[in-house]
Amino acid sequence: MIDLRSDTVTKPTKEMLEAMMRAKVGDDVFREDTTVNLLEEHIAKMFNKDMALFFPSGTMANQTAIKLHTQPGDQIICDKYSHIFNYESGGVSFNSGVSCNLLDVNNGFFTAKDVENAINPSAYYYSKTSLVEIENTANRRGGSCWDFNEIKKIKAVCTKNNLGFHLDGARLWNALVAKKETTEQYGEVFDTISVCLSKGLGCPIGSVLVGDAKIMENAIRVRKIFGGNMRQAGYLAAAGIYALNNHVERLAQDHEKAKNIADVLSKLSIIKSVEPTETNIVIFELNAGVSENEFVKKLAAKNIHIISMGGNKLRMVTHLDYTDAMHEKVLLTLNKMFS
Repeated sequence: MIDLRSDTVTKPTKEMLEAMMRAKVGDDVFREDTTVNLLEEHIAKMFNKDMALFFPSGTMANQTAIKLHTQPGDQIICDKYSHIFNYESGGVSFNSGVSCNLLDVNNGFFTAKDVENAINPSAYYYSKTSLVEIENTANRRGGSCWDFNEIKKIKAVCTKNNLGFHLDGARLWNALVAKKETTEQYGEVFDTISVCLSKGLGCPIGSVLVGDAKIMENAIRVRKIFGGNMRQAGYLAAAGIYALNNHVERLAQDHEKAKNIADVLSKLSIIKSVEPTETNIVIFELNAGVSENEFVKKLAAKNIHIISMGGNKLRMVTHLDYTDAMHEKVLLTLNKMFS
């Protein structure tokens, strides 16, 4: 099976499993799991932050960050297609009682000026703007990367207006490799950052939230409220440590394969457009009159599985388990079936 639906479908490598089985563990609720502590210390140091906390999922890490930054009735500024708004089951309202001011400009990459314009007036009958959130890479925007210079300008607006600044870095590792940026750069700008270990890095589970001591003071309490306490979680944390040491630089291979797929798709007569492909996500649109369901079924019949996004748009995501042989078959199949 060639599974290009998401980079979350990967399974631990043999070496990762061996690292997991060697992990020294304890009860993490008592903060006695050696390997969890090592992972948290390692990632906090990478971003030059005071604290890090291991979570079962990126959604829980993001939701915890929102809770730490806001009070009920507040408002978040974020992209219309952000994960926190579209794919976290309404958690911003359910968990924190806040609303979102959704920006839909410049293909998702709003500017510092856009943020300034989106901040609510201070009058009591407006929601209080308290947080700006961005997602890098931007999933629904085709795995595209933010311009770090604009991020710094947005930070200046946040500082001037006393706003929190959170990064949903579910695929930040991809952005760092693609743009040749560093974790320290991001740690300097953002108040909180969530990073995922179970996408491009190939772990079976886990995300980590990092931040400075003051903002992270209640993070472990909020994780408990959300049901995120774990016991001998070091087996999972060990996978994260292994991935950080062995699976980051190889993301460039996923990016190259995604660009190959995008190139082939752009030459097919049934394809209307292919979004710019910077990292490992390829989003493309079929011509009017071409059925996206039929397109998906034809590929599935060849044991190639992709995901439909609606509106005649589809997505392919390259990852650790997508081999060179699979890649050759996908490119050949696309050319044979649809050219």
